[in-house]
Amino acid sequence: MGRIARFAMGALLCLPLTDAAAAMEKGTSMSGPEYLNSPAAKAAGLPFSQAVRVGDVLYLSGALGNKPGSMEMVPGGMEAQAKQTMENIGATLKEYGYSFDDVFKCTVMLADMKQWGDFNKVYVQYFKPDRLPARSAFGTSGLALGALVELECWAYAGRK
Repeated sequence: MGRIARFAMGALLCLPLTDAAAAMEKGTSMSGPEYLNSPAAKAAGLPFSQAVRVGDVLYLSGALGNKPGSMEMVPGGMEAQAKQTMENIGATLKEYGYSFDDVFKCTVMLADMKQWGDFNKVYVQYFKPDRLPARSAFGTSGLALGALVELECWAYAGRK
C-alpha cells in the first residue's frame, strides 16, 4: 500500500493510501490495464500486445529490427537493426501519443554482447543527452526471428 505525505500544523504526516485513493491522488484510473494494438499489429496476429497501459506507465513489448509490416529483419547488421528497432519503438510511442522523451526505462537484449557499443552508437541518438532512460542490457542465446537486438521500453503515460 502506498503512502502520501501531508502537512498538518507544521508537522509532516505519512498516511497509508488504498490503491484507489493513491490513483485518485495521482489523477489516474483504477479501471485496470488497457491493452493497445494498432490495426497493423492486430493483423499480424502475434501472441502479445504492442503496449499495455497501467496507470501512468505505458509498457511496450520488445521490438526487433524488422521491416514494418514484415517478419523480415532489415539487412546491414547490428547498426541497421538497432536503427530499425528504435524506429519501430518510436512508431509505437507515436501511435499512442508519446515520444522518446516519455521513455524512462529500457531493457536491451543482444544476441552478442560484443556488439553492445555498436548498439549504443545508434541508441543514444534517440534521446536527449540529459534524459537517458535507466537501462539494463543482457546477452542472450538467441532472439526471435534471428534478430541481433530486441528492446523493450517503459514510458511515462501520465498527464501532459
